[in-house]
Amino acid sequence: MIKNLLFLSFFCFLFSCTTTEGPKIAPVDKKAIIDSTISAFQKTLLEQQIDSAFKKYHFNGSIAVFKDTIPLYRRENGYSDFKKKTKIDSNTIFAIGSVSKQFTAVLILLQMEHGKLNVTDKASKYLKEFQIKEYENITIHQLLNHTSGLNLMGGKLMFKSGSDFYYSNDGFNALGKIVEKVSGKSYHENALELFKKAGMSHSSTGDIFKGNNFASAYVGTPAKFSEVPNMPKRLGGSEIGTPAGGILSTIGDLHLWNNALYNGKILKPETLKLFMAKSAERHHAIFGKMGYAYGIMLNIGQPNSYFHSGYVKGSPSLNIYYPDTKTSVIILSNIADEERGKGAIFRPHIEVKKITDHLENTLNQLRSKH
Repeated sequence: MIKNLLFLSFFCFLFSCTTTEGPKIAPVDKKAIIDSTISAFQKTLLEQQIDSAFKKYHFNGSIAVFKDTIPLYRRENGYSDFKKKTKIDSNTIFAIGSVSKQFTAVLILLQMEHGKLNVTDKASKYLKEFQIKEYENITIHQLLNHTSGLNLMGGKLMFKSGSDFYYSNDGFNALGKIVEKVSGKSYHENALELFKKAGMSHSSTGDIFKGNNFASAYVGTPAKFSEVPNMPKRLGGSEIGTPAGGILSTIGDLHLWNNALYNGKILKPETLKLFMAKSAERHHAIFGKMGYAYGIMLNIGQPNSYFHSGYVKGSPSLNIYYPDTKTSVIILSNIADEERGKGAIFRPHIEVKKITDHLENTLNQLRSKH
């Protein structure tokens, strides 16, 4: 790793030096050479390091890194169906868990753009279940960034609304109901329209899924596993809820989503800014301290990144976007050894994020010198 970085720095240094006058020859496009060298360096480094993580964790799933539209790394390993020994491929559809929350947040913001609501509105304006003394001051904004104090719907608030952070799936399921109420259409219809807008032709909500290529979810290990029953229909049940964690997608579709969303193809510039703005802080049990915006997490410090992990039984996932280089990192899987705990389940994801964070910082440093 260090050797590679030194080589790249030296190479860039050579090209940044001025040359002495000699016979006139066609000018060399130093920037193009440096950019292509950096891309080659990225590819090599990602192959070495992510391949090593695949091996170390016997990772069953799919990992991809794209720089804008260009694939820098892609690998699938293992089975989407352990009984039939169906191999995971680029068309495999996974449950993405809480990565779904950013879609719900965007659906709310689209309704705001249509003049149907405002994020400063109280949820009680739209939903009967919020018209009680305990919940009357909860705003849509507080549901979007988990500062409402809500845990389970109908339960006592964890704290005064707006004063702290508590991650609530029920809060996001309430947002899904608000989308339905103001749009006059089901959450599924709204989601499908959004997928279409982003060019995502292989994504669906779990409880209306009718296609093929779905990766069955398992708990245990590839040697000793049990299938999670009633997938993907169970994602729409009260235990999870579609707006909080019930979307199904592929590596390719999430890549299209990141590019469309962060490049301004879905939301207006000022709305996108609101979506990405840090408005809370989260102490994540696995990923540590971070900022929270609307259904997405943010690195505190460098590099700039927007990301979210997801977990529904047997399906750990992670979607990262680095805006400075327009790089997407997507990790999807369909087996989890729950006996070892969430920390162990997400070790590959943490390792890949560390690799890509470090690489992003290195590239940003090199670019700032040239």
